[in-house]
Formats: sequence, structure tokens, C-alpha cells
Amino acid sequence: MNERPRAVPVFGAPKLSERDKLASLARVLVRAGYISQGEAVAEVAVAAREDARETHPQALAAQLVAGARGELSVEQQSWPLRTDHDRLVTAFAALRAQGVAVLEAVADHWAADGVLKDAAEAGRPLSGVLWFTAPDVWHAVEHGMLEVNVWHADSANVAAGDALLTTVIDTLAQHHLDAHFDEGRVELSAYWHRRLAD
Repeated sequence: MNERPRAVPVFGAPKLSERDKLASLARVLVRAGYISQGEAVAEVAVAAREDARETHPQALAAQLVAGARGELSVEQQSWPLRTDHDRLVTAFAALRAQGVAVLEAVADHWAADGVLKDAAEAGRPLSGVLWFTAPDVWHAVEHGMLEVNVWHADSANVAAGDALLTTVIDTLAQHHLDAHFDEGRVELSAYWHRRLAD
């Protein structure tokens, strides 16, 4: 598993208590859905011990993660049958079918670079790669906007008017996801309404 950023995300009010920061971390980890409950507890416990100097970090982390899961379990009952996250899943599958690798919640750009190089060396070059990090997902959880990077097969970033960029934006649009290119990244309007898996 890729190492994830240690920084505790701070959303909303500019000054949050240490407990609020830990609760925010638990919330985005649970709602992102890329790690297990146990892994989420472990990450929050590390932040509780090292950043918040909590005396019982494991117990607090378990409490915060359980609370975040309970909150999500209740909330997801009111979601529509098909959510933005469901549309993302099918759009990503459609992009992969067109030769665009999609890397979700990766640590950094080196993951994308490695996938492109491996494909080229194997004689199966990709059309490109779309990638985003865990903090990008956290932003979508909180603000309903996912920022993604799109690179050509040579790892060059797409530019306005590129065929690859058009393919990505058109494919997203076909799945009822609004996206546009801004300052080197694709900004995709989507709330990260991902249902609990376990």
C-alpha cells in the first residue's frame, strides 16, 4: 500500500481544536473508502499521538473512526440510488477501456510516471494517465470537487485543445459529470458519496 500523507486535513473554520482536526481526519479517511477500518484507526491514532499529544490515542482513534462510520451509515440511506461516486466508477472504467490508466488516491506523481514507463517497456504504451491523490479525494468529500491530473504517455501534462484532454472531459460528460480544465488540472464537480464497503 502506498504511504499516505501524514498531514491532518483542516477544512471549514480556520481554527479547529486538535480533537476537531482528528475528527476531520477520521471523517475523510472513512468517506474516501480506500483503507480498512483498522487502517483508518491506525492513521488517526498516529496523528492523535504525534500531532495532538493525546494520552490514549488508540482508544480515541477507534472512537472517532466508529463515529465517522456511524454518521456515514445513516447519511448514505438518503443518497440517490446512483451517486456521483458511482458515475465516477463507470467513467473511470470507460477511460481505462480507451487506454487511459486511472490511478486513484496515489501518493504522488511518481506512481503515474511508473505506470507510464512500465507500460512502454512492456510494449503496451498507454494513451495517457489520469491520477489523483488521497488529499484530492478528501477535498471532494468536503467540497464536492475532485481535481485530477491528466498526463500524456510521455508524462507531459495535457494542455487546452489536446485530444487526450477532450477524451477525458467528453467521457466524464457522457457519465453526467461536469469537468473543465483549469491551471493544469481537470476540475470535476462530484461529491464523494461512496458507500461503506465493510
